[in-house]
Amino acid sequence: MPRLQDKYNQEIAPALMKKFGYKSVMQIPKLEKIVVNVGCGDCKDNQKMIENVQKEISQITGQHAVITKARKSVANFKLREGMNVGVKVTLRHDKMWEFLDRLFNVALPRVRDFRGINPNSFDGRGNYALGLKEQLIFPEIDYDKIDKIRGMDIVMCTTANTDEEARELITLLGAPFYQN
Repeated sequence: MPRLQDKYNQEIAPALMKKFGYKSVMQIPKLEKIVVNVGCGDCKDNQKMIENVQKEISQITGQHAVITKARKSVANFKLREGMNVGVKVTLRHDKMWEFLDRLFNVALPRVRDFRGINPNSFDGRGNYALGLKEQLIFPEIDYDKIDKIRGMDIVMCTTANTDEEARELITLLGAPFYQN
């Protein structure tokens, strides 16, 4: 069992139950999934570049990445329906917990001038979104082998009903939020 999941079961779930006064253990907010997404519209013409992005995201997450395609044609962006525009991975269970542990304890502290992540990036339904400017903060990525520095979006989906519950869950999991 991953270290963070064990911490959730032993410490975090009882603390949330006590703080919010849930009557059933099924009401305790859980982490459902983590979605890692990289949009690379500049790769639409170059198949090799999108395969490199796919390989990098697969290295970071430990799971095969899926190429996303454009749903609509947009003439201003020279984009046709069905063109490759990005890469995404949905992590669940053990891989989700391992990725979150590496994100909070290894990758984020490697960001230059890191003061914390934004505590206000919740969507109103208990999900948290985080944007990273470069993939180099992950130790799996070799600086010499990348063709371009790319950012990524990381979305943590929870079963929490409110942002307050989700903020408490993610804080207890070890998210380095900055204080206002």
